[in-house]
Amino acid sequence: MMRQYELVERVQKYKRDANEALLNKAYVYAMQKHGQQKRASGDPYISHPLEVAAILTDMHLDESTIAVALLHDTIEDTTATRAEIDEIFGEDIGRLVEGLTKLKRLDLVTKKAKQAENLRKLLLAISDDVRVLLVKLADRLHNMRTLEHMNPEKRARISEETMDIYAPLAGRMGMQDMRDELEELSFRYLNPEAYETVTKRLAELSARNEGLITKIEDELRDLLVANGLLDTMVKGRQKKPYSVFRKMQSKSLSFEQLSDVYGFRILVGDIPSCYRALGIVHTRWRVVPGRFKDYISTPKQNDYRSIHTTIVGPSRQRIELQIRTKRMHEIAEYGIAAHTLYKDGEGGEGAELLSKESNAYSWLRHTIEALSEGDNPEEFLEHTKLELFQDQVFCFTPKGKLIALPRGATPIDFAYAVHTNIGDTTVGAKINGRIMPLVTRLNNGDEVEIIRSGVQVPPAAWEEIVVTGKARAAIRRATRMAIRKQYAGLGYRILERTFERAGKVFSREGLKPALHRLGQKDVEDAIAAVGRGELSSLDVMRAVYPDYKDERVTVKPSADEGWFNVRSVSGMMFRVPGRSAEAREHAAMETDGAGPLPIRGLSANVPVTFAQSGAVPGDRIVGIVEDGSGITIYPIQAPALQRFDDQPERWIDVRWDLDDENKSRFMARIFMNALNEPGTLATVAQTVAGLDINIRNLDMGRVATDFSEIGLDVEVWDLRQLNQLLTQLKELDCISTVKRVYD
Repeated sequence: MMRQYELVERVQKYKRDANEALLNKAYVYAMQKHGQQKRASGDPYISHPLEVAAILTDMHLDESTIAVALLHDTIEDTTATRAEIDEIFGEDIGRLVEGLTKLKRLDLVTKKAKQAENLRKLLLAISDDVRVLLVKLADRLHNMRTLEHMNPEKRARISEETMDIYAPLAGRMGMQDMRDELEELSFRYLNPEAYETVTKRLAELSARNEGLITKIEDELRDLLVANGLLDTMVKGRQKKPYSVFRKMQSKSLSFEQLSDVYGFRILVGDIPSCYRALGIVHTRWRVVPGRFKDYISTPKQNDYRSIHTTIVGPSRQRIELQIRTKRMHEIAEYGIAAHTLYKDGEGGEGAELLSKESNAYSWLRHTIEALSEGDNPEEFLEHTKLELFQDQVFCFTPKGKLIALPRGATPIDFAYAVHTNIGDTTVGAKINGRIMPLVTRLNNGDEVEIIRSGVQVPPAAWEEIVVTGKARAAIRRATRMAIRKQYAGLGYRILERTFERAGKVFSREGLKPALHRLGQKDVEDAIAAVGRGELSSLDVMRAVYPDYKDERVTVKPSADEGWFNVRSVSGMMFRVPGRSAEAREHAAMETDGAGPLPIRGLSANVPVTFAQSGAVPGDRIVGIVEDGSGITIYPIQAPALQRFDDQPERWIDVRWDLDDENKSRFMARIFMNALNEPGTLATVAQTVAGLDINIRNLDMGRVATDFSEIGLDVEVWDLRQLNQLLTQLKELDCISTVKRVYD
């Protein structure tokens, strides 16, 4: 275990004037608070924050960040409080430590939701001060290094979380060394067989090619020096097991088919020397087509800058080259930890300076702002994972603005990346001047022009097309708003009728003071909840008018008459079980305070579905407000309506509103008893077809030796056509009985 004085010495090596008193005070406080706590390995718990601090010293971080590393688990795992840390170490350090503390006592249903809320809290803290991220990643790295002491289930869960979130997050922040080690350790526990196999094959390859990397380094360096690039460093390496495995998986290659297991970095003094080195190398060795990328001219969003090329180099080996300056290399290895501006500023000022220099940090803040608005925890987790994609394509607006997107992105993703309103109003796109489908995958260098319409609403199906978290979040939000608008229209009409029957006037302003009693955030949410059937219109009435009393007068039915209509003293009609279709017909008309709602097939202004047995134009119909799914339409004869007889607020009087120019067929269900002989089914089918009626579904069941029962779901234009079919079927010799059936 590292000692206290060793940690102080490590900091003083790169910062001579480090605040030694602060480091000692943080160490003593953490030691006292963690006390006799042990890690799963059996080591004293204090060894963990010490090692986390040591990792951060490798990045040459300031003593305040090192102190936060020593204290990062105190609030979460000991009796320490934020107020106590503020008092001893100052509000700046207290805020950072709290940002690293997981949420406790979360009232969430799933572990995934809990994980998402903790991630949301962490990212919000990171967007406020990037040092939270640096400590968190160092914390995760040390936990991964000691993961063998955990049980297998916990190892797998932590490794999966690391691979899904923390390794990509390190990559997004430009901390490639950190990302590589996190991925390597996760790979080891998530797929131990593949890890062992790939590691073994790489060891065998290294043994066969012993000295090859040094030989290629020397040849590259000699070539560059001979051409005047004297201040040049060449570093060669064999690729890591996970990098090799990922390439084998993505390219569907075997290990023997891999031709670029070796990579080399050429470090030069300045940017002009990068392009000069590229020209020297390309002049000497043959280039592999399609393997050149210039991230100096167009940096990645994580600030990564370098030239990538692949050549058939010395010893006829296919090798990857990365050409960059030494400063670019430092940023490529340590990412935002290599930026020094935040170290020089105090608190928010330093973070503000960093955001101006670092594209990665600006991206992080923008992502948090986009994803923290209104999504449930699972959606937030999904969107954050999508936003952590590393591989990118670079596209341009017609005015030349650069837009970086994940690979596989579409023009819809592009539109939302420019602005949410542009994405919402997108109807088409031109790619490089040609109109192309919105599902087209974008390539590097594409110029994309978005075609918009002011009346467009993004279809819900777009969610399956896009790949960016921002686009998915915006599409879901727009879909929810469109659905809410539909339900709100229905809910408003229901409330108007309910209030009118009670002799009251409904208004949005009058509903506002009652929102807290209904558990709703705003008026539109409350009205939409009534439309979805989640909130009773009578409950709204009682919330707005607490003194309202709904007195019901019941009438006892006779034994053979079943139940009858029941009317409240306020004039509201109620229905009770057992009524005839005629009674329901009368009751439905009684509810019509302001005229029936028009229903045009399935294209009404509110979500409408039909009962399972269907309804056809000409039927007297009523609507039932369903919980969360709009209105279900029933013929007045449907026995299923009895289930709703004691729920009058759910009944809606509706009427057909057909479009003569765009006629639609509607489904009805028929049952027949037919002779069990050859040709019966053909005769029935011919009769149906002769009337221009479509059979949607058919099922048969053996009833007796001579008869079978046939069930038909048919699609007809109206009730007249259906009755004509029933009449002709009854006249067939092969049909014993035929009738229309209802739910």
